[in-house]
Amino acid sequence: MGVLVYGSTGEQWLFELTPAREYASLATKINGAVIGDMPSFASTMSMGLAGLKKSDASAKHMIVISDGDPQPPTPKLLADFKSSQITISTISIFPHGGREVQIMQQIASATGGRYYFPDDPSLLPSIFIKESNTLKRTMIQNETVQPEVGFPSPILKGLDGLPQLHGYVLTTAKPRAETILQTPPKIDKTGEGEIDPLLVLYKRGLGTTAAFTSDLSTNWGKDWVSWERYRAFVQQLVTRISRVHRKGQLRLWSYAEGGRGTVVVEDFHPDATPLNLVAVVAGPHDRAPESLVLKQVGPTRYQASFPLWGKGRYQVRATGEGDGRKETTHGGLIVSYSPEYLKFNSDPLLLQEIVDRTGGQMLDPTTKPEQIYNRRKPKSSSRQVFDWFLVGLACLVPLDVAIRRVQIDPQAILAWFRPARAASTETMGALLQRKQAVESRLDAHRGDPVSAAAPEHLASVRVPATASRTPIQQTSSGPPVDEAVDADRLSTTERLLAMKRRRRDTDDDAD
Repeated sequence: MGVLVYGSTGEQWLFELTPAREYASLATKINGAVIGDMPSFASTMSMGLAGLKKSDASAKHMIVISDGDPQPPTPKLLADFKSSQITISTISIFPHGGREVQIMQQIASATGGRYYFPDDPSLLPSIFIKESNTLKRTMIQNETVQPEVGFPSPILKGLDGLPQLHGYVLTTAKPRAETILQTPPKIDKTGEGEIDPLLVLYKRGLGTTAAFTSDLSTNWGKDWVSWERYRAFVQQLVTRISRVHRKGQLRLWSYAEGGRGTVVVEDFHPDATPLNLVAVVAGPHDRAPESLVLKQVGPTRYQASFPLWGKGRYQVRATGEGDGRKETTHGGLIVSYSPEYLKFNSDPLLLQEIVDRTGGQMLDPTTKPEQIYNRRKPKSSSRQVFDWFLVGLACLVPLDVAIRRVQIDPQAILAWFRPARAASTETMGALLQRKQAVESRLDAHRGDPVSAAAPEHLASVRVPATASRTPIQQTSSGPPVDEAVDADRLSTTERLLAMKRRRRDTDDDAD
């Protein structure tokens, strides 16, 4: 394999044709490559053509990954690829338009390659694997080979001096297959040889299959057809893969029902006696065979069942022993896909029944979109109760916090419901104010020597509560009784001013 890129210096080999086993070093070069915008396919494809012509590979192939923007190659260059039996597969990655896609398709079709337009660039590895596997070597090998014996077999009994074959189909033998005939090793430049199978036997369950990769006609096998041992070869080959019919008294049949298979064996011996019957069932998916013990369900009938483990063919081999007898019989059954897949036409009666029961309509190609999408009337739907629960929860959260956090005083709550005592409160307040006023006057009298005798004078002229309230004549020795009585109601300042006036009047009388 080799890689061509358009790099910093133009068209160049990232690495020329190199054995693919050097994958580690080649991958490093590919990961470190700097890819530019290729102006034309012609120069790069010409370099690739020259490199492939120098190779002695049996199959030569080129893969082009591009957006299709470079100038297309000339028809002469594409014809040179085709004449050299070099195919080209193209992969479009983000093409700019239809013209680019058309160019990539023309390159692939002109050389016999494939065209890919992946939706995802991550599909590139799978495309490369497909291209490398299918074009690793040419499938049709038109060359003369001398068959060699690989695995000894009764098919080649008495056959010496095998003729040559002038061609074969390239195949690979399965791991458990027996390669009877094969080609001589083909040594390449690396010193490694490849061996291709020509005749292979493969056993599958109770059957045997043979694959002859050449032909038995006048084309590739013309020397075999004219060979005197040709008929013996064909007869021994067919005999080897054919079943041998043996007469016996046991008959086996089997059937599938639901998910289980049933094996029935019947004994037709004239002097039938009870037998010990054991069956071995081999099925699909390379699962290990399953053993069954058949129980007697009638005079000469034995039966057993087993679970089915997949679709495919089940092969059964039953062996019966008893009274000096030992016989073996074979049978099998096939579990195919569901029977509904066998119906290729629709069932109009069933469809009409569905329409009638559900109140729908039968559609056909003439049905308009309006008849499909606008035939239903608006319908009301109930609201989920879950929303109301959310609203209730939102209301209960503050209440829950209040109950756990707020402290309530029972006495304060009881006080809210007790009757108010407005009169007592006002009376007590008035008494307190009166007490404070009297205490203030007493403090003021104690500090004033002039008015020290005032209380005695005022007391001497006070009228008792039991006395009649007759007016008293004013004397020069003191104020009137009404003035003295009202003096208690005066404030300290007014009382002092009154006492000052009385002192001034007394001084005037003395003069």
